[in-house]
Amino acid sequence: MNTQTAPSPQFYLTAPATCPYLPQEMERKVFTHMVGERAPELNDLLTQGGFRRSQNIAYRPACESCRACISVRIVAGEFSPTRSMRRILALNSDVVSTEYPAEPSSEQYSLFRRYLDHRHQKGGMSDMSVLDYAMMVEDTHVNTKIIEYRLKVEGDGIGAAKGPLISAALTDKMGDGLSMVYSYFDPELSDRSLGTFMILDHIRKVRDRGLPHVYLGYWVKGSRKMDYKTKFLPQEHLMAQGWERYTGEGTVTESD
Repeated sequence: MNTQTAPSPQFYLTAPATCPYLPQEMERKVFTHMVGERAPELNDLLTQGGFRRSQNIAYRPACESCRACISVRIVAGEFSPTRSMRRILALNSDVVSTEYPAEPSSEQYSLFRRYLDHRHQKGGMSDMSVLDYAMMVEDTHVNTKIIEYRLKVEGDGIGAAKGPLISAALTDKMGDGLSMVYSYFDPELSDRSLGTFMILDHIRKVRDRGLPHVYLGYWVKGSRKMDYKTKFLPQEHLMAQGWERYTGEGTVTESD
């Protein structure tokens, strides 16, 4: 009888680099590769342990002097939208979301490129080519979907939505919910608050599946562009003792 077990993942540490969120700090990451049959199971375990996925790599901060990056997940079953969120849902009632296999398209890349050029001209992703984008979407060994958001047009309701693509989300399906890997939207439609709308739609999808969580990645305390993540309450933050409830005033109860 073969008693060999699958090898455990090997973890590596990056060299120090300037933090993209807090320039006064130096960033390091611990990472591992997620490939093969065990990748979906490993993705669940690592995401629940504070890791994020980028292509076939899972990583988390391992900074020597800073603990500002905090993993955030929304408690979907207890979530109640604020008045402004209800307005955003009403404003986007003409938007259809459709899940597809993690396959890139030229239409997606065109929207992605406009988003980067408008919102992240100096970011680390600013020079991504169409091939880079394709790798970001399809280089995955876990259960990943690309969720397209299109405006409704006459004839929608039979087959795939046919309206213009206005936003998209690369999302991992997990045993306890959905993890939003990356999302982008048409920068000319800022009045629709599509970033918030996509998160609200993910909360709906998770609740429809009877699952508990939407993972948003890291909230970086002190980084204004990350503050939006703390508006979706209640949520849980991964602290030293495990996941703890966050109500907007601080972590108040231990979750698991």
